[in-house]
Amino acid sequence: MRTVIHLDSEEFPKYFYNALPDLPEKIPPYLDPETNKPVSSKKLELLFPKEIVNQEFSEERFIPIPEELRDIYINLLKRPRPLVRARYLENYLNLNNRIRIYYKREDLSPTGSHKPNTAIAQLYYANKDNASLVTTETGAGQWGSAVAFSSSVFNIKAEIYMVKVSYEQKPLRRILMQLFNAAVYPSPSANTKTGKAFIKKGEMNGSLGIAISEAVEAAITKRGKYVLGSVLNAVLAHQTIIGEETIKQLQDIDEEPTDVIACFGGGSNFGGLILPFYREYFVKKKRFINLIAAEPSEVPSLSKGEYKYDYGDTAGLTPLLKMYTLGKDFIPPPIYAGGLRYHGASPLLSLLRKHNIIKPRAHDEQESRRAAEIFARTEGIVPAPETSHAIAAAIDRAIELKKKGEEGTIIIGFSGHGLLDLTFYEGKYGN
Repeated sequence: MRTVIHLDSEEFPKYFYNALPDLPEKIPPYLDPETNKPVSSKKLELLFPKEIVNQEFSEERFIPIPEELRDIYINLLKRPRPLVRARYLENYLNLNNRIRIYYKREDLSPTGSHKPNTAIAQLYYANKDNASLVTTETGAGQWGSAVAFSSSVFNIKAEIYMVKVSYEQKPLRRILMQLFNAAVYPSPSANTKTGKAFIKKGEMNGSLGIAISEAVEAAITKRGKYVLGSVLNAVLAHQTIIGEETIKQLQDIDEEPTDVIACFGGGSNFGGLILPFYREYFVKKKRFINLIAAEPSEVPSLSKGEYKYDYGDTAGLTPLLKMYTLGKDFIPPPIYAGGLRYHGASPLLSLLRKHNIIKPRAHDEQESRRAAEIFARTEGIVPAPETSHAIAAAIDRAIELKKKGEEGTIIIGFSGHGLLDLTFYEGKYGN
């Protein structure tokens, strides 16, 4: 059986998969924070690129990828990406070929993570709207790097508000964003009313919720477009190219998955991998497979959050979303997996969690670091701190199957490399 499974460029998907028509029930409407009534598309278009708003509420199951954009995915982002069997990790765990582990290599993108899959699409549509400025937030810096890179492709100015604790922990991510000519500010910052208010309160570490508030405020006051790296239905749709490729690769080697695992912050990486599997197995075949969301026990939005309406940001500038949330005022501890330090979750994925279709598993930073070290020493690739949570969950699941004497095929969403996060492996931060 092949160790590395490639696809030809012509096999790259021609459509984004939109899961809205296939959900067990409709997502509760987004509420306007000023009226507490469903927010209008026209109001959202003041903030987001118009086509992103169209895709957010589309009932089309498959949204065509413009040929110009598809060409960028293939020739600039170098898709499709390989699916790799983790034979050396399997040997380390003594799985005896009964339990097979594969990982989908999203670390091979220009900025080292899955984030450019949606950043390049959102900047493409912002460019179609003649936007001259985009704003966004970033935690670990993976999303910010993807926006900086994509904005440079379309020659659009980018302002990025980076959670302050990550800004200080991850100077290499900041340098990467600046290399692509983005302006990067530690959040909370003195650039916005929101940032000044939190600084006055004594909040210095920051959070994704605060950074989102600053980026939204900047977009509104400067008449730019705001781009978001997770949570939105449109973002998840862009990321489904990951799962679509993976399904085709498994078909090519006659493998059927038992477990599909990815790390979970707001949901973009997890949703991008698992949603096509949800369609093929739960919707079409009416067959159960494990869809496991690996989250940090320090920020367990799916494990311990409440399913209710909440703001996507801390200042209350965004629409109210029905989602699993720890509360907009939740300030997470300064764990190194900055991309997973978000208080809420995608409304779409929250609905699947409500119906027990996806299963959360939580691991703390130390457990995840140990799993990442094992992966690096066996497979030779250094995982990002976020990715390490998925690896921890996959190793635990493989050991469970082994103890039960069962066979299994485990798929890991390898969301990014950790070559810009090497201090994570020193154990200097978090627990």
